[in-house]
Amino acid sequence: MSKSRLLIQNLGVMPYQHAWNLQKKMVQERLDDPNLQDVLLVVEHPSVYTLGTGSTVDNLKFDLNEFSGELFRTERGGEVTYHCRGQVVVYPILNLRHHQQDLHWYLRQLEEVVIRLLRLYGIEGKRIEGLTGVWVDGQKISAMGIKVKRWVTMHGLALNVSCDLSGFERIIPCGIRDKSVTRLIDFVDDVELEKVKKEMVMMFVQVFGYDANLENS
Repeated sequence: MSKSRLLIQNLGVMPYQHAWNLQKKMVQERLDDPNLQDVLLVVEHPSVYTLGTGSTVDNLKFDLNEFSGELFRTERGGEVTYHCRGQVVVYPILNLRHHQQDLHWYLRQLEEVVIRLLRLYGIEGKRIEGLTGVWVDGQKISAMGIKVKRWVTMHGLALNVSCDLSGFERIIPCGIRDKSVTRLIDFVDDVELEKVKKEMVMMFVQVFGYDANLENS
């Protein structure tokens, strides 16, 4: 099986649980048939908080008993994060047997996708030793959390583009108390969200070595 084929699905704006269910369906299909092509889901979510499998509610600044929004505990790694409109989220459903069977490598590749995208805007995205994600001037611009089952991936990364960051004020993002979050629009005046989605796909294709002739759905 060649890793050259990548199916792109731009889901537009989709509730978190719908996208989560779609991921689980696609993962199971690839566990049943490892020769199915890799998929990259690109999406925005309405306002939602998600917790990793081992996350503590101590990183929530609100009372769960009085919270009326959406919150899900998922099977991904990492602590609490926030999704909302204006944030580009990508969920790669990849069979790492066709790439490298190395989770450290995979996370560094996801970071590289974001670093290359930011470079298009003249922004230097950086890694911080011991932490996952991408940072600009010491502030987190992209969070990552993954789940891998028999080398098939789900969940992924979120890049803050033009989103309202106030939702992050109600949590300790990723459980890191001494770091704040930022977004692309704080560094460049004119950002088109749909253009950033396309650039994210382009950078993903470059970093993971797919053919440029993509299949869209």
